Amino acid sequence: MAAKELKEFTLEEVAQWVIIDGKVYDLTRFKDLHPGGISVLTGKDATDTFYGLHRHEVLERPQYKRLQVGTVKGQKSVIFGRRIGRTEPSYHSPYYSDNHRQFQKAVRRFIDEVVYPDAQAREEDGKRPSQIVFDKMADLNLHAMRLGPGKHLKGRVLMGGIVKPEELIITQELVRCGARGYGDGMLGGQVIGLPPVLNFGSPELQARIVPDILAGKKFICLAISEAAAGSDVMGLQTTAVLSEDGKEWIINGTKKWITNGTTNVRVARLLHYILLTCFFKDGLTVILVERGPGVETRQIKTSYSTAAGTAYITFDNVRVPVGNTLGEVGGGIFVILSNFNHERWVMCCSSARAQRTLIEECLKWATQRQAFGKPLISQPVIRAKIAGMIERTESVQSWLENITYQMTHMTYKQQSQKLAGPIAFLKSYSTRCAQDTARDAVQVFGGRGITKTGMGKFVEHYYRTVTFDSLLGGGMELY
Repeated sequence: MAAKELKEFTLEEVAQWVIIDGKVYDLTRFKDLHPGGISVLTGKDATDTFYGLHRHEVLERPQYKRLQVGTVKGQKSVIFGRRIGRTEPSYHSPYYSDNHRQFQKAVRRFIDEVVYPDAQAREEDGKRPSQIVFDKMADLNLHAMRLGPGKHLKGRVLMGGIVKPEELIITQELVRCGARGYGDGMLGGQVIGLPPVLNFGSPELQARIVPDILAGKKFICLAISEAAAGSDVMGLQTTAVLSEDGKEWIINGTKKWITNGTTNVRVARLLHYILLTCFFKDGLTVILVERGPGVETRQIKTSYSTAAGTAYITFDNVRVPVGNTLGEVGGGIFVILSNFNHERWVMCCSSARAQRTLIEECLKWATQRQAFGKPLISQPVIRAKIAGMIERTESVQSWLENITYQMTHMTYKQQSQKLAGPIAFLKSYSTRCAQDTARDAVQVFGGRGITKTGMGKFVEHYYRTVTFDSLLGGGMELY
């Protein structure tokens, strides 16, 4: 389809139209829909008024974009296409190669075109991420790449032939969707639940369940927390006993706040595997439970979208083959604590990128918002708040990349021995920084920072959900 031809007009010719950022719009078909009536817009340059109330993306929507009839002679757009500093990680550093940068561009294009639209819709309606998104991610082996390097990538064509992926890049690009619940619903259970299977499961168990999970056809969650014990892993009360013939575990107990345990009531049965921690005699044991008789899940509503599938799970005399045991019987604490490293590292990746997104939102808003007759960014206190956000975010990203580099040069066992402390410190620091940044962003946006729609929707959303990262994977005060 040929591009629409745009004409040039003089200011006198557009007396009955509206100018926004050097572009001319005919609002004849829109006049009855505008809440403030047509008179507040037509016949003048409404750039400041528009950007004081709306996001630029509004003009990019097809129903509004088609209202543009031309441009103003002698004027150029100063809003659209502008680049804002400090809103991207510094990929031109010793940690990143040309392959990393090529990979990042490919992932961003995929996220923007495939994931972002679904994220906005599902975050709002609370349904699980669409299966077609899972399928398209599987086609590129993104599910497998989100678990980091390892033998599970052997023989796979990655991202259409870009053969050296970076898990940090994938995680941070996903966070740009600005949909916290959807982000966890995007197989967060797999990211934290499948690594123990890959590192401690028997070859037979891995061969049976891993391929379908990485293909996005079956789903897994990690079940540790209980109503009576969260960060206190040794305080768990779910139990497992051996059957008389010694061939099966019999499991009883409950788990709470389990990500991906169910996505919504109608599709609760889509959960296939639960990686479960429970007590056997004097020690923790980790067991892979396959969905079957005695397993029930129900939805828990939290501060973010039910797209995350947060669940309460009950186990009533659930029988599981002993071959589904991960690691040694009674040695589950090592399985769980070593798995915490990767889980917490993923949260640090997400936290760093989400804070950078807030910086971008604040810079856009502060430069287009007029207050006291001049841009909001001209106020020293606003610049100071944004500078503080940048300081915190850059320090988190720098520390994160340092630890990530070490992880890529260590075995899984070495990571467990040497990086548990640094990763825990980073999670505590990054999530505290995130809470400071979220609070400052709300102050920059004012009332819009506590409104779920419009200019401040991403700021409101993050402020409402920022404490998840300081709680999940262990409360930051307790590990």
